[in-house]
This record gives sequence, C-alpha cells and structure tokens, in this order.
Amino acid sequence: MPKVRLTDKFVASVSAPPGKRLDVHDENPRGAGLMLRVSETGRKAWTFRYRTENGDKRRLSLGLYPDVSLVEARKRCAQARLQAIDGVDPAGEKRRKRVERQSQTIKTFRDLSVAYFDATDRGEWKPRGKRKRPSTIAAEKWLWTKHIEPALGSLRLEDVTPAAIKELLRKLLAKGQDTSSNRVRAQIRQMFNYAILEAEAAAFNPVSRVPAQGSEVPRDRVLKDEEIRSIWAALDDPESLVSATGTRRANQRVYVSRPVGLAIKLLLLTLQRRHEIAGMMRTEVDLDQAVWSIPGSRTKNGRPTLVPLSPSAVELIREAISLADAGHATPSRFVFPARWDRDKSLSPASLTRSLRDVRSALALPCLTPHDLRRTAATMMASERLRISPFVIGRLLNHTSEKGGAASVTLSTYALYDFMSEKRAALAAWDRLLGSILTAHAERAHPSERKHQISN
Repeated sequence: MPKVRLTDKFVASVSAPPGKRLDVHDENPRGAGLMLRVSETGRKAWTFRYRTENGDKRRLSLGLYPDVSLVEARKRCAQARLQAIDGVDPAGEKRRKRVERQSQTIKTFRDLSVAYFDATDRGEWKPRGKRKRPSTIAAEKWLWTKHIEPALGSLRLEDVTPAAIKELLRKLLAKGQDTSSNRVRAQIRQMFNYAILEAEAAAFNPVSRVPAQGSEVPRDRVLKDEEIRSIWAALDDPESLVSATGTRRANQRVYVSRPVGLAIKLLLLTLQRRHEIAGMMRTEVDLDQAVWSIPGSRTKNGRPTLVPLSPSAVELIREAISLADAGHATPSRFVFPARWDRDKSLSPASLTRSLRDVRSALALPCLTPHDLRRTAATMMASERLRISPFVIGRLLNHTSEKGGAASVTLSTYALYDFMSEKRAALAAWDRLLGSILTAHAERAHPSERKHQISN
C-alpha cells in the first residue's frame, strides 16, 4: 500500500500490476485518510479510511474516478473527516440513509428521477456543497421532461447504456440543438452520480464513456440602437404584434403582459440576470434610496450584491408593484408575482418566451434575455460611455472582478464599496438609453414621441 502525494497526472496514469489490485494513499495533508483503489480492470475508486470513536476501522466510498476528480475527492474526504472528528460515523450514517430509502425501489430511470428530484428539492443532494437554487432545479426538471424522459425514462437503469445516451444526443445534434445536447448529457451524468453516491442504485456512470458532442460557440449578440427602439416600442404596445410565419403560433397575436414587459425592460436597465429580476422581492428594494439588495441565495455565484436603481428603473418597479396590488387586498411578497399564484414569483422562462415572441414578430435575429445584459455592458464599455470594466464587472456581480487576494475584503466587508461609481454608471446608461429611445421620435412629428423610457 504505497503512500504518494497524489496529482491529477498520477491518478490518470496509474495502473495496477497484472492480476492484482493497487491501493494508493494520499500523502497530501489535505487528503488525510484518502485512498485510491485501482483494480486490475482499470476501475479507480476513491475511499476514505478512518476510525470511529470506539477505535473501529471504517471505510467510506467517495465515488469513482474520473466522475469524481482528485480535487472533489479531497473535498469529500475532508467533509467526512470532520464528521468523524465530531463523533459521527460517515459510513454508518450512509447505511442509515440507505435503510430509510429501502421502501423506495429504484428500478427504472424514471424511478431514479423521482428520487433525484425529491433529494434536490429537499436540499439533500448538494454535489457542489450548497443547495441548488429553485431556478436550477426547474431547469433540470424541464430538461428531464422535454428530452430525457421520453427517450430513456422507461428503461431499467442497467439499460441506460452509453449507446442509448449517444443515440439521444445524436438526435438533438441533428436538430441543431448542440447546447441542449451538452446540457442533457450533463444532467444524465449528475443523476447517475446521485444513483451511485446517494441512492446506491448503480455502480457505474454510463456518461463517463460518452464525450460531449455539441459545439457551443460563445454568444456575442449586441443589439443595435434601432433594435432596442423597436423592442421597447413593442413592449409598450404588444397588441400590434403578430407572430411571424413559420413559427409554432404563426399569424397569431403576440401576448406580452405589462408586468412581463416591465421585467424585460429592467433586464436592460439594471444588467441583472433574468431569475434575479423575475424573483425580485419587495423587501429587497428600497425605492426611496433607489437601491436593490439581492441576497446571495438568489445570485448565480452565491454572493450578495447591491444594485443602484436609476430613475427609470425606480419608475418601472413602482409601476410593477402597483399592477401587482391592483384588485388584491393583500400585497404579494414579490414585485412580479406569478399570474395564477401570488405566493410565487414570475417564472424566468416567461421572460425568455415573451422576448422570443417579440423578436420573432419583429423579424429580428435570435435574442435571449442574457443578450440584453451583454448589450448594456458592451455599450457602457464602448466609447459612448467609457465606463471602467472593473465597475461594469461589479454591476454584473462577477467574482473575477473582485481582485485576487483582496477578494475576501471586497466581497465580505466592502459590500457598499463602489456604490457611487455603480450609481454613476447606471445613471449614464439610463441617459444613453433614453437618448436611443427618443432619437427616432425627435426626427419624427412631435405627436409621435410617445415611447419614453419610463413607459
């Protein structure tokens, strides 16, 4: 049983002697107790070896390589080691959970999906060490229902083979859905990781033998001034829009509710993500101080952020709250409550669908909510405003903009730093957007100047 300071290169290349099994212990202090077991067939499994409070030797399976990388194995080992130090038997706890699940027999892929989504909903399955956001879970359920379940749901787990997965991915690629192909592959892989590590319903992840096949090209779509004007005007008067021929709802009137239209406008004004806009809560916004405080539980990187609100953004939010309260005795917690359930927020997917219908009716190129965020950031950095990329990064809440060794200080103790710079940047963008929206009206007859930024 050799002891080696494990590296990615070593783990990838190590093999067992012919006809034997090889156990390699990690010499790195961060991996104390971590062992890599290499079988004669080439299978590599991570194990944590420890002693209980009574001195009994125990072994806990941490997953298979390469599904679980060296970094992830050390992380899981450290978590289990802390449990053991606190007097908890990690392997015994795992067995206890398995006994609790005995009543739930997982035979088919559909059975696995039920257990998987139940665990993610309750926060028990946290592959990255933190609970998944509701929007992430909703996206995973959509992938399952739309693409995975129809093709593989009825198969027994052992029949969800690499060949079956490849066939599904090829069909998506044939339709030009490269991104969906990669997302489906990642989703199946994660569900089988759960089956191996938590449900113990599978011993092998078939996706490990299925490379990603979709070619994803980073988007660089930035709207032109005339596109911004036409979209803004359409959001003010969606009843005049008719879906284009060749679409699923060709020659039908495009329906975009006023709250959804306001939310789409805020995407462009604030540079925030669609799920952050759609889930905006009243307790997060201080309209008198013109500040929106987004908690870390609702941001992509888990870090809280303060967003200064421009005058136009404040006016749009006030209108959204007024619409949400109309006809209701009790106000909703959300600025944009769901139409049929005021205890829930507007679905982020509603913004995507409405924006897609609008741009289709206007015969514009493909457009997503994130393209609005990119457009605003690009125009800020352009010669039209010349705003510092650092300030733009702070507005976008990019962790990479927090600055190396100073990241802890900037993210934890200086939440209010750069507020004046961010406010000045958004105010400048507000003015530029206003000039873009009124440019056409100023050249037209004064009576036609009706699409102001506050509408």
